[in-house]
Amino acid sequence: MRILLTTGFLAGLLALSAFAADVTGKWVAEMPGRGGQTHEVTFNLKADGSALTGTVSGPRGDTDITDGKIDGDQISFAQVLDFNGNQVKILYKGTLAGDQLTLTRSHEGGQGGGHGRWGHGGGSQQFTAKRAS
Repeated sequence: MRILLTTGFLAGLLALSAFAADVTGKWVAEMPGRGGQTHEVTFNLKADGSALTGTVSGPRGDTDITDGKIDGDQISFAQVLDFNGNQVKILYKGTLAGDQLTLTRSHEGGQGGGHGRWGHGGGSQQFTAKRAS
């Protein structure tokens, strides 16, 4: 009886974690940019177990995501951009809650750098993406 209850409990936890990690789909966000202006960015994400793949679509076109991971309702991935021959790795970390994905974006190393794309000169930015229908 104890084994049956334990097995049932573990199966329930697995089902719950699979539901919590349902990030597959199209997500749209108004991302902060230079001078307080925003621009629309679309995230097309695909979950496969604990792996996350997809693209980020914005003013610079589509970019594949790399290093995508899912852990319960937590996700993380990277985007590598090229600025005149200089590669910049942007890191995203987020929390899924229903049809909302709260994301934090930062440069690798946590610095804003000199590209002027981080609003007030550096650090990280938080924004919310919503599941598109």
